[in-house]
Amino acid sequence: QVQLLESGGGSVQAGGSLRLSCKFSGITASTYYIGWFRQPPGKEREGVSCINPSGTLTHYSASVKGRFTVSRDNAKKTLHLQMISLKPEDTAMYYCAVEVLSADNLCLVGPYRHWGQGTQVTVSS
Repeated sequence: QVQLLESGGGSVQAGGSLRLSCKFSGITASTYYIGWFRQPPGKEREGVSCINPSGTLTHYSASVKGRFTVSRDNAKKTLHLQMISLKPEDTAMYYCAVEVLSADNLCLVGPYRHWGQGTQVTVSS
């Protein structure tokens, strides 16, 4: 059974930093893409960042590129998202998801079948 557990969310002021973590189990880590997604209040979910199974390729949405960094440790079955220079528009519920995808260009869009329960990030101005 695939299980994903996010942590590290919280409330920060604009310009601050947070580091999200996603602990995963029930998968062969070396074959799964992992993505970070977020859903702002009243808006649709969007892809934020993702990383390929070996950790050698990453993707970022235009809105977070240069501010967020994704990394993974397959041995520890953990994914991280380091977020700096946070903005109020980064406020959202953040989710991690895992999937076996057929191509790198699907990394930010999926489809992903396995999702965590989310962790809330709130950035105040």
